[in-house]
Amino acid sequence: MARFEIPAGWTAQAYRFALDPTPTQLRGLVSHAGAARFAHNHMLALVKAVADQRAAERSYGVPEAELTPVLGWSLPALRKVWNQRKHTAAPWWAENSKEAYNTGLDGLARGLDAWSSSRQGRRAGQAVGFPRFKSARTPKAVRFTTGVIRIEADRRHITLPRLGAVRTHESTRKLARRIEAGSARILSATVRQDSAGRWHCALQVIVEAKARPAHARRSAHPVVGVDVGVKADSLLVVATPDGRELARVPAPKSLTAAQSRLRVLQRRAARQHGPYDPATKTRRTPSKRWRATQARIGRTHAHAAAVRRDVLHKATTVLAQSHDVVVVETLNAAGMRAKGGARKRGLNRALADAALAEIRRMLGYKTRWYSSHLVAADRFFPSSKTCTACGRRKSNLTLADRIFECDGCGMRIDRDLGAAINLARLGEPTPTVGEQSPAGSGPAPGRGATRETDPASAGDAAGDETSTPHHHTVDQTGTASPQGEAA
Repeated sequence: MARFEIPAGWTAQAYRFALDPTPTQLRGLVSHAGAARFAHNHMLALVKAVADQRAAERSYGVPEAELTPVLGWSLPALRKVWNQRKHTAAPWWAENSKEAYNTGLDGLARGLDAWSSSRQGRRAGQAVGFPRFKSARTPKAVRFTTGVIRIEADRRHITLPRLGAVRTHESTRKLARRIEAGSARILSATVRQDSAGRWHCALQVIVEAKARPAHARRSAHPVVGVDVGVKADSLLVVATPDGRELARVPAPKSLTAAQSRLRVLQRRAARQHGPYDPATKTRRTPSKRWRATQARIGRTHAHAAAVRRDVLHKATTVLAQSHDVVVVETLNAAGMRAKGGARKRGLNRALADAALAEIRRMLGYKTRWYSSHLVAADRFFPSSKTCTACGRRKSNLTLADRIFECDGCGMRIDRDLGAAINLARLGEPTPTVGEQSPAGSGPAPGRGATRETDPASAGDAAGDETSTPHHHTVDQTGTASPQGEAA
């Protein structure tokens, strides 16, 4: 099937609403999520059985042509086999929408494709393991791509296939106005349950002519650099190339603030009748009080995440609307917390509480919305170790040193502010040949940085069949051909 293309002048966006389902609708949501999990586990068991059978036949010397037929790993292939087996494997399949089973099969197809690509060296990042079976404790989610998906006229209900009109906790007027004006179109809806037990519906839409709002204040400084950190007073430090500090956003530290409450709740849960019996080392049915305590722990984590998300959204929106060029550093956020164990447990918790990777992700799509540009510095660009006055690099700077003192010119400056200034200079136009860099002997502005966003292109809204992407390889003639299924 042809890949979906976003029309010119449109961009992709998601609208997320908290749902208030009735008891009947709540049971339907749980049933749909369970159906997705069942389809995923059933087809994964079949994939493993076919692979094991072929391996056993090879050990017996069976020729390749006579081996058990290969089971395709793409979404269409898995869906075809599921439709043949669902009448016997799941006689109750008609109780749920077909989109529920398609959600499970789509997740399995993506997992198998990621594992295959990782093994063949076609996927960047850490090695991806083989897909695992999903348990009942797996976060519940289901995605609808077909059927009736609409915003009701009362702006208080969202209609979903097989579930009907589900009430929302908040008004849907922002999206409803765009749909009524013909400047928005709904592509799909994903319903998910968070750690607090509340269900949310995320509507993937494409919107027309999304630009900087008229009420947004434009800054007199078009180019700024943004340094991120984990200190309480400097989650974001915004500076200009000429050394002026524009803003310093404090870190919310929402997880740190919730630690005392989490310790009380987790100790209480440890004294209750949990799902694991340490005496017999077997699983058991947990008590109702243990379940209630776990629900309170989930609500505490959800509140901390909501506070953090609110601060990041407000800060990144102001940056994308106020400036023309925003320069950020490229951080390996996952690698920063990968090692260290108990020795750096506090730092790992602080890094997770700051959500450093979310800042760049939010700026990535918001700069596209508001016709600004995001520039990402190279991962190894020494923004914190470079003097803002002479450009000399200091090699013995540790994480505990919060004041940068240059060994050459004696310049003293706040470490985070100096890093933001050096980043901002990367966003300035590259000087002509022979022109002196503002950083002296340091890198010239624009060098070592990559332009992340382009206002003319909004990215992909969906893949083939708004689901699993089809990979293509280029042969020696230069033509693209679809990649074959992995055996």
